[in-house]
Amino acid sequence: MNVPKIVKMKGKEKIVMATAYDAPTARILQDAGIDIILVGDSLGNNVLGYDSTIPVTMEEMLIHVKAVRRGADNAFIVADMPFLSYGVSVEEGIKNAGLFMKAGANAVKLEGGREFSELIGKLISIGIPVMGHLGFTPQSLNVVGGYKVRGKATEEKERLLEDASILEETGVFSIVLEMVIENVAKEVTETISIPTIGIGSGRYCDGQVLVFHDIVGLNPDFKPKFAKRYMNAYEEMLKAVSQFKDEVKNRTFPAEEHKF
Repeated sequence: MNVPKIVKMKGKEKIVMATAYDAPTARILQDAGIDIILVGDSLGNNVLGYDSTIPVTMEEMLIHVKAVRRGADNAFIVADMPFLSYGVSVEEGIKNAGLFMKAGANAVKLEGGREFSELIGKLISIGIPVMGHLGFTPQSLNVVGGYKVRGKATEEKERLLEDASILEETGVFSIVLEMVIENVAKEVTETISIPTIGIGSGRYCDGQVLVFHDIVGLNPDFKPKFAKRYMNAYEEMLKAVSQFKDEVKNRTFPAEEHKF
């Protein structure tokens, strides 16, 4: 999977993207044939125990990008640029994006629109593919005042459409649309020639992305409306660990077949 192939998939087949933060999960996604593996800064909420993506650092992200690459040697991997890794200066953004590429990523993703067009253009010019991210942007959580669906107001809709066009002109190969109302996400998708990948943005995007932990049900306390649980991994893993505990306590493990 490479950037041209992803772009050519628009209008022909849906693009599937899912997050991974470690080698075993990355192997599962690669073996399942997932088109794009995203090492998201959602690492903070799902693995590191933070209450948002904002505390996630470059150092933490790099460790997990390397792990994902070791688990999925043939996958197309996109690395999220975390908060303050690119907003301080163009030079800082280029340096950090370069570190992701050296760690094994095939591309980087950054949140925001026209305000980052200069950085995006320079990244692409030096050979670093960029995925855009519009709509609800988790790193702006404190500015927008919480988790809010985007595109309801006319001004929001117009800015989304303008930013999507600007990002396309700047050279991004696809755009994630997060928590955008469906009809606006549809309009954006029909307006630009590069793929859109939706999360909580309805049925008409060119692809869909979900967090691995939401797909398999690893977090019993988090059930976003836009996600579908395909299994209850938390309950299954809890049963397995509880059974191990019980068998050790009642002396049935280890058994005869487990000895050397």
